[in-house]
Amino acid sequence: MQPYIESASAAELVWVKSSYSGNNGNCVEVAVLADGSRAVRDSKDPQGPVLVFPAGAFGDFVGVAAKGGIGRE
Repeated sequence: MQPYIESASAAELVWVKSSYSGNNGNCVEVAVLADGSRAVRDSKDPQGPVLVFPAGAFGDFVGVAAKGGIGRE
């Protein structure tokens, strides 16, 4: 699996921002891909890079992020 997707392909995805996000612009957006993996991008740069996580790895990513990062479990 490719760890990123081209911005042209990303434009066709349905992006969702967390309801916990404020209006300060410091948000990430997530889209579900056809194979169940997740694409993640910076809401301030919708034409910028997009990371792709396999479905199981995305849950791990969210869990670590919620705790403040690696080494803060």
